[in-house]
Amino acid sequence: MTDTAASGPDAPIDADPNAATRTDGGVDATATTRVDLHVKLLNERVVARAKDRGIDVLVYAPHFTRLPTIRERAARFSDDDLLVVPAREVFTGSWRDRRHVLAIGLSDPVPDFISLDGAFAAFDRQDAAVLVPHPEFLNVSLDRDKIDARIEEIHAVETHNFKLLSRDNRRARSIARDLDCPGFGSSYAHLPSSVGEAWTTFERAIDSEADLVAALREGADRRVFRRRGPAHAARGLAEFAHLGYENSWGKVDRLLLSGTEPTHPDHVAYEGRFDDVSEY
Repeated sequence: MTDTAASGPDAPIDADPNAATRTDGGVDATATTRVDLHVKLLNERVVARAKDRGIDVLVYAPHFTRLPTIRERAARFSDDDLLVVPAREVFTGSWRDRRHVLAIGLSDPVPDFISLDGAFAAFDRQDAAVLVPHPEFLNVSLDRDKIDARIEEIHAVETHNFKLLSRDNRRARSIARDLDCPGFGSSYAHLPSSVGEAWTTFERAIDSEADLVAALREGADRRVFRRRGPAHAARGLAEFAHLGYENSWGKVDRLLLSGTEPTHPDHVAYEGRFDDVSEY
């Protein structure tokens, strides 16, 4: 699960397109902020793990959970030592042809299972930061052509995802480099022990959700890091193995046992606002 040899417990992913340091006018060049830009769970154990790993900001984007619920949980677990930022990984398209897009800075809820055009339009109306998680991974991601077609609307492409194998992350870095798009790294943690195993260090202070959105939309300087060593590799394999659960029993539960998803566009919470872009 490792990519780049380095000394010490933390290794920079130097192939990231934003590895080089630049100077942003008006930004405190001495401040840095460690951000795990995508986690799927949030509880006391996750918070303790993040703090132990030196993470300053967690982006919390659980599957199939409405934005008000995400916001409430993010606020409850934020404190002076850790900022938890609410976000949505929106599943565009139908179950058979879905593409994931991560939006940070949403003020109004956006459901899953709407068209890609509809999702990007909703993000644009809210001036959200739009990120591409795990590009070209299986059948759930934006591919190079789709990213290229919307490059002016995308603020970063994930170049290191702890849940994925090395070949997947190399492909992602190639896409970001070829398209000259800023990168980011995350643990994509579905298991508490994965939090903080990969992260993005921004060369500026980030003290609020608005600060993070601005850093992403402005292409702020950053470097992507991961931990290294046998424990890191073992945790990575556990995260990758979790895909088996997600795509077997987890999918059966969602499709057959749980009824209408809380983030389905037909749900009463959306009041029909997305009927024209629903994929169902």
